[in-house]
Amino acid sequence: MNWNNCIRQFHRWLSIVFTVTVIANFVAMGLGEPPGWIVYSPLPPLFLLLFTGLYMFVLPYITQWRGERRIGGEA
Repeated sequence: MNWNNCIRQFHRWLSIVFTVTVIANFVAMGLGEPPGWIVYSPLPPLFLLLFTGLYMFVLPYITQWRGERRIGGEA
């Protein structure tokens, strides 16, 4: 399996985990004052989503830059 496909798959599953933790957070707030671990539970998946999302965002630019360097270096 390709490294980029693994990152994309991880990002997809992580988005599901993040969505579930946000829903659980709203449900807990509806029932009263939730404990701190429920309030802050969406943050770790959110940070991981940030890093994987930034990686996938920058990847086309990096591959384009590398391709132009190779073509320029071969000429």
